[in-house]
Amino acid sequence: MALNPQLFPNGMPVPFTNEMFVLVRDGVEFEVDKIPGSQGGVVKARGTIYLSNIRMVFVASHPVGNFCAFDMPLLYVHDEKFNQPIFHCNNITGHVEPVVPENEHRALYSTHSFKILFKEGGCGTFVPLFLNLISSVRQYNQQVNPGPQPRPDPLQASQTPVDEMMRHAYVDPNDPTRIFLQQPTTQSQLRRRSYQSQPVEGSV
Repeated sequence: MALNPQLFPNGMPVPFTNEMFVLVRDGVEFEVDKIPGSQGGVVKARGTIYLSNIRMVFVASHPVGNFCAFDMPLLYVHDEKFNQPIFHCNNITGHVEPVVPENEHRALYSTHSFKILFKEGGCGTFVPLFLNLISSVRQYNQQVNPGPQPRPDPLQASQTPVDEMMRHAYVDPNDPTRIFLQQPTTQSQLRRRSYQSQPVEGSV
């Protein structure tokens, strides 16, 4: 996870090199714990989820304190579960490991619990795509790195083939999720090379 990743002025995350955005979903509520500076460490916000072949990024409609966005590398997400409670809205819960800055100790950073609540419309498009994508990312990572790996590079996920998955995605008419059939164009060619570095203008 990385708190407040770099965003374009329109709220779209600044992409990594080779990153492909799969979908965007508005009108979700997001909860996450262990956020420095927030009351009780928990943040709740409404906003938009962007899902790519590398990560899932929640972007708040309105900042909550110093919390504007939350970046979850797919290779660092685990224990994800789709929940359909009888009296509450459908949601996804899970845990995500922190992206530890270079030269800092892993013990200083805790695993986060997160919850995505679908309060507007269905989730028959989002949930299968999310679960299939995260499964594919893990399978591909295990093929490329068969041995035990302490901390995989989150950007390795960009090599996962997602085109076929997107072409055959089920589109639920009650789900307002939008699938990116073409990559969103921005005025900038800005690309990030890693979670540690600043973006490099014009690198592709």
